[in-house]
Amino acid sequence: MAQTYYIFRSGRLRRKQNTLYLEQENDDGQVQRQPIPVENVRDLYLFGEIDLNTKLLSFLAQNEIVVHCFNYYGFYVGSFYPRESNVSGHLLVRQVEHYLDPQKRLILAKEFVSGALFHIRRNLNYYRNRGKRVDEALEVVEACMKRLDACRSVAELMSEEGRARDAYYGAFNEILDLEQPFDKRVRRPPDNMVNALLSFGNSLLYAAALSEIYVTQLNPTISYLHEPSQRRFSLALDLSEIFKPLIVDRVIFRLLNRGEISEDDFESVGGAKGVYLKEDARKKFVRAYEETLQATVEHRQLKRSVSYRQLIRLEAYKLIRHLIGMEQYKALRAWW
Repeated sequence: MAQTYYIFRSGRLRRKQNTLYLEQENDDGQVQRQPIPVENVRDLYLFGEIDLNTKLLSFLAQNEIVVHCFNYYGFYVGSFYPRESNVSGHLLVRQVEHYLDPQKRLILAKEFVSGALFHIRRNLNYYRNRGKRVDEALEVVEACMKRLDACRSVAELMSEEGRARDAYYGAFNEILDLEQPFDKRVRRPPDNMVNALLSFGNSLLYAAALSEIYVTQLNPTISYLHEPSQRRFSLALDLSEIFKPLIVDRVIFRLLNRGEISEDDFESVGGAKGVYLKEDARKKFVRAYEETLQATVEHRQLKRSVSYRQLIRLEAYKLIRHLIGMEQYKALRAWW
């Protein structure tokens, strides 16, 4: 079964026949080769300084392997997205139609926001039931959810989502045992421990959503909640909204509340570079994140166990069925 490989080491990726090799030079000047059987690779996440050439990229493209790259600080910088082999002109036309028609676009955008706020409320309810004082944030989120139906534009939807997320992030001070209070969400660059974790986790989820979209016939540049952009695969951002509270936020809560990651796992960089996780902390986060993606639930319609990663792909297939008129799209709302 294909897996995701997270490579933190520096070295060179080479191809030899049908095997990938990560080559590293040891202190004696000898080259050590670690094999990665290509048939086992779903996608690659590169965190180290990796050398590769176009011949290798061609080989990865032939095997439909997506590569996600992160810089020295662990910030996402881009993806190698092989030429799509699973394409549909008809679906592309329908995707564009649903973007260009304001009402059709609004229906999909509302579902993405509804799914996101449902899972935010779910997290808050979980901690309220455990004695955390999150009632005020919960009231704001529920009020925003009630107003979604009245929204007449994507801008109004994003405003309601922003209001709900601000209240939600304010509740982090109750959910988490923090030495320094978490004031607000800051992205570029993250200015504290929690913002660094959110940015890192969200970038991992964005990359995972992009990998799952790749195996479908969807075009990742045509989106409905986020504006399509030349610089990003914005449909992956749409799908990620639903899963951020369900996957990324829960991993953060677990790691911080159990003391597996602490203030000592972060470094401040001068200038405008902000705060970032040290390499060991990134490894801890990736390990917990990947365990969550591999965790399974019993699917009510399919009558079988599916992983969280498969839920992302199923969400993409549900979107396809909506676009071609098979059934109305309803964003995932966790039932377990």
